[in-house]
Amino acid sequence: LLAQGSLLYLDVLRDTFPQALAPQGIALLSWAPSGLRAPAGWPLPTLYCNPGEASTLPLRAAALRVQLVFALRQRALRVLEAGLAAELHDALGTLRSEWPALAEDLALGRLSPQPGLPEDMRDRLQALLAPDAVRAAEIRAECALGFEGIVQRLWPQLDVVVVGMAHGAEKLYRDALHQAECKGLPIYCPFYWAAGALLGVNLWPEEPVPRFLLCPDWAFCEFLPCPAKEDLQTVLLGELWEGREYRLVLTARPGEYRCQAGEVLRVTGFHKQCPVVEPVRRHSQVLSVRGESIPEERFCQSLCRAVGMWPGARLVDYVCVESALLGTSSGASAPHYEVFVELRGLRDLSEGQRYKLDQCLQEDFPIYKSFRFKGSIGPLRLHLVGAGAFTRLREALGAPRPMPRVLREEQLLHLIQSNVIS
Repeated sequence: LLAQGSLLYLDVLRDTFPQALAPQGIALLSWAPSGLRAPAGWPLPTLYCNPGEASTLPLRAAALRVQLVFALRQRALRVLEAGLAAELHDALGTLRSEWPALAEDLALGRLSPQPGLPEDMRDRLQALLAPDAVRAAEIRAECALGFEGIVQRLWPQLDVVVVGMAHGAEKLYRDALHQAECKGLPIYCPFYWAAGALLGVNLWPEEPVPRFLLCPDWAFCEFLPCPAKEDLQTVLLGELWEGREYRLVLTARPGEYRCQAGEVLRVTGFHKQCPVVEPVRRHSQVLSVRGESIPEERFCQSLCRAVGMWPGARLVDYVCVESALLGTSSGASAPHYEVFVELRGLRDLSEGQRYKLDQCLQEDFPIYKSFRFKGSIGPLRLHLVGAGAFTRLREALGAPRPMPRVLREEQLLHLIQSNVIS
C-alpha cells in the first residue's frame, strides 16, 4: 500500500508541477530515526538533494539542521518536503536564528560540530559538500531582508511545499507557514493516515484545504454518522452522504483489528464514485475539568479569536493542561485551565488581554460560562512562553509525530523537563 500511495503521490506531483521530479530537485526536512523517509515513503536518491543518512541522526535538531544545509546549497529546488508541518517550521526556525552560521558552513563546505552529530557521520556527510561562497552570499543577502516569503526567495524555482501531515494538530503550523515563511506557495499534504494505516490520497495539490480520496482497497472503513446515537449502525463507503460528518471505524491490514480511529471526517464530494473527505477533528481530544467536554479544535478556534484581539500578535503554538495535573503549583482556586501560548509579534499581555480568552470561551461555550458563573470552574490562566519553547518540547517528547495540545500526566512531565513550565 505504501508503494502504491507513493506512486500516486509522485504521479500527482508530476502532473501538477511538470518540473517537480527533476534530479536533485527535492529537499527533505524530516527526522526519521527508523530510517523511513516521509512522505514519499522510500529512498529516492536521484530525486533528493540531501542524503538519506541525515534523517536518521539520533537527535531531531541535528537531523533538521544538517538537512537544511544540504537544502540551502541547492538553489534550483522544485519541492521542499517535510514529514510534518511542525518539522518544517522548526527547520525554518533554525534558519531564522542561525543563518550567519549556516551561510558560513556553506561558504567553507563544512558541517559545524553539534550535539547529535557523531564525528564519523559528520565526516561522511561533510565529504558530500563543497565550498560555495556565491550561494552563501545569496543566503546572507536574503536573510538580512527578513523572513516573510523567505522560502520562495531562497529557492526561486520552487513549485510547492509538501508536508506529510498538515491537518488536525498540525493545522496551526500549516497556516503559520502559509502566512509567513512559505507565503506565495501552495502547501500540499498528500496522504491521509489514521491509526497507523494509509487510507487516502490528496489529488488536488494546489487547493488550500487538504481533501483526500478514500481508496477502498487500502483498508476496510466503516462510518458512524455524527452526532452519534447509541443504536446507530455503521455505514459503508457507498452509503455516505455529501456534506455530512462521520466517525471513522477502521479495520486495517495487517492484523485485521477493528477499532474506532478517533477521527471525525466530513464528506466534501465524490471522485469516480469514491468519497472525498476532509478531516474535521479528533473526537477523543477534549478539555474537561468539570465534565464540560470542550473539543480541542473548538478551543483552538476560541483561542485564535482571542489572539485576533491582541494587536500585532500571531499564534505559533499552545498547549492546555487541566489544573488538577499541576497540583499545588496551580494555586488553591477551583479547577481551571492552564494555557501555555507562544506568540510572535507580541512579548507581553495585560491582564485585560489575558482575560479575553476566558471571555471568548464563555461566549462560545454556554456550559463553560455556566460553570464559571457558579464558581465550579476557576478563571483560566494564560502563560506566555519564550520563542522556541515548543520546539524544545518536541525534542523532549522525542517522537516524529504530531504533538498533542491537550496534555495528560505523562506529557506534562515532558513539559516541565523541557522548561516550558518552570
